[in-house]
Amino acid sequence: MAPAVDAATRKRVLRVIFVSLLLDLLSFTFILPLFPKLLEFYRNAEAPLDASAPASKTLLSSLLGYLNAYKAAFARPIESRYDIVLLGGALGSLFSLLQAFASPIIGHLSDRHGRRTALLASMTGNILSVLLWVAAVDFRTFLASRVVGGLSEGNIQIATAIATDISDDTSRGSTMALIGACFSIAFTFGPALGAYLSSIPTVAANPFATAASFSLFLIVTETVYLWFSLPETLPKLTGTDKKSTKSETKPIQRTNSHFLLNLIHFTFLLFFSGMEFSLPFMTYDLFGYSSASNGRLLGYVGLVASLLQGGVTRRLPPLLSVKTGVLACLAAFAMLGRITTVGGLYLAATCLATTSATVVSGLNALSSFEASEDERGRKLGVMRSWGQLGRGLGPVLFTSVYWWAGRGTAYTIGATGIAVVSALVLFGLKTPPGSIKAKAKAVSKVEKNEL
Repeated sequence: MAPAVDAATRKRVLRVIFVSLLLDLLSFTFILPLFPKLLEFYRNAEAPLDASAPASKTLLSSLLGYLNAYKAAFARPIESRYDIVLLGGALGSLFSLLQAFASPIIGHLSDRHGRRTALLASMTGNILSVLLWVAAVDFRTFLASRVVGGLSEGNIQIATAIATDISDDTSRGSTMALIGACFSIAFTFGPALGAYLSSIPTVAANPFATAASFSLFLIVTETVYLWFSLPETLPKLTGTDKKSTKSETKPIQRTNSHFLLNLIHFTFLLFFSGMEFSLPFMTYDLFGYSSASNGRLLGYVGLVASLLQGGVTRRLPPLLSVKTGVLACLAAFAMLGRITTVGGLYLAATCLATTSATVVSGLNALSSFEASEDERGRKLGVMRSWGQLGRGLGPVLFTSVYWWAGRGTAYTIGATGIAVVSALVLFGLKTPPGSIKAKAKAVSKVEKNEL
């Protein structure tokens, strides 16, 4: 099928997607390394550990009370220094679960009212979320910012739908890899920049206002850029859809069911996100890693993933990309349950980078092949919803097993889960016909015009 737009428009829209998504993800990753110190600041202000301090009746003190009751259920004692990390994980899970609820709605709105309209509406919610963070002198306001952000963050799925609108079957995989590259670049540089900005004090009542303000600047810049640069791409609104009459309408020929793709996305992220979240605990227990050491490890993962996406993933058919990633993830789980050296840790991290560079972008590409033009936003939104549900449940479940039964058991269970995912991918998924029609010459031309 020919692309819905001409080559020049496609190139321009891809550039807008890349720049805007990179700004969005950089802003999003600022807060990741700040969670421990940020939550520690609120705890010291609203629920101090000093027993002689007067008891407080704040939202945070109530949440920490529930957390202590949860900790008491574990066979292995959990030190109080982990309270902040557990609370940060709970907030991360809340954000993902809210996205699981909102993603199908955002996708449906983009199918009905257009990608540009839905994306700008999402940006309005993002601006409000970061504004609340700038003003968050108490935990309640900070929590409100996370709730608003979770309900309004639709940039990734809408960018994916836009990329699908402007791509033909042969270029779709490479376009999805371009979106994946934004993740890798942002996660390589965003956390470090956020940590640096948090060291610059500007508002005594909110020590993280500098990082929050720069995050707000990026989001506002992105919104203005989208307003002036992004055209509408939904085919039925641009007049580029081919279905002008009922007789010309051809039903979509599905190769893989959306249920199977969604199930694989959910199960994969359930185990993968749990492993990601437990990694700092494992490196601390085994090697005494500090935050800086963990930052270098995550930076290595992001750098390798971005190199793979720029040089390898975009050339792979989507199904081969997914197969490569899940097998690399299986190898990472097997290694992380047994490693005793830093060299082994970085070998496992290389497998994690391979997984990050391939699986989600490949699944998104496969899902887009199974959706017609007027339902892509909704289908991709539902798929993201399943993934975010897995991402919301994974950290809590995996770390619970980690503390109950230990590292070996947790990673063995994780490896078993990823083995099931690998079986579903290897024996359950098929290659969509459109994804293998590209000849070497066509692929070369697509890559040349990407940016």
